[in-house]
Amino acid sequence: MGGSVAQFKPRARRGRRRGRHGALMSEINVTPFVDVMLVLLIIFMVAAPLMTVGVPVELPKTSATPLPSVEEEPLTVSITAEGTITLMKTEIARDELIEKLRAIAAERQDNKVFLRADGRVPYEVVAQVMGALNAGGFNNIGLVTETGGPSMDGR
Repeated sequence: MGGSVAQFKPRARRGRRRGRHGALMSEINVTPFVDVMLVLLIIFMVAAPLMTVGVPVELPKTSATPLPSVEEEPLTVSITAEGTITLMKTEIARDELIEKLRAIAAERQDNKVFLRADGRVPYEVVAQVMGALNAGGFNNIGLVTETGGPSMDGR
């Protein structure tokens, strides 16, 4: 019984071939993923400033840096130029403020509140509202201002 040994003859390469004929390509093209993520980033950068509370208040300008972001939606109290107080988007009477703040503080994990006051509101009113916030259980008060205002060092 005679046996024969088949010899391997390499095929001549025609053009560019990747691996074996019919093999699946195992490379991942990340360019479309990066494109989609950049588009989403731009959309969120444009939409984020629009998600703030919509009470019209002319904030004073300062050179302070922004506060770091928080995980929970921040509680916002606004004082308009006319002296009306709004809790988020709901107008509230002064004598009901502490009572509602205590109820909200009991449900929230974070005791941070942002105070937005019109620049024309007297300091006395702002101090009274800050005292009400403290009495309502919120001792971490952030004063919201516009950036780009004058600084104390003359720059």
